[in-house]
Amino acid sequence: MENYQLIDNAEESRYEFHIGKHMPLVEYLRTDNGEIYLTHTEVPVALEGQGIGSQLAEKVLADIESKGLSLVPLCPFIAGYIKKHPDWRRIVMKGINF
Repeated sequence: MENYQLIDNAEESRYEFHIGKHMPLVEYLRTDNGEIYLTHTEVPVALEGQGIGSQLAEKVLADIESKGLSLVPLCPFIAGYIKKHPDWRRIVMKGINF
């Protein structure tokens, strides 16, 4: 699988991959006190089943960690990804259980 570049489109409050005419994305809300809420993940149907959503989740979580933010995973896809990769719980805001 190709290694896609993660774009943090802060103006639109979303992380993106640009893959041809398609744009997988993760929408977020970021607070001024160092919290980020991942609210929605979308992978175009044409790209499903290729591991692109997992690559997107991994890169988004790595970016959040590099920025020192506390994560609240409201999106079911991201929450499911963290359940499958529990080492990412290290960036989840204390007290958040899912």
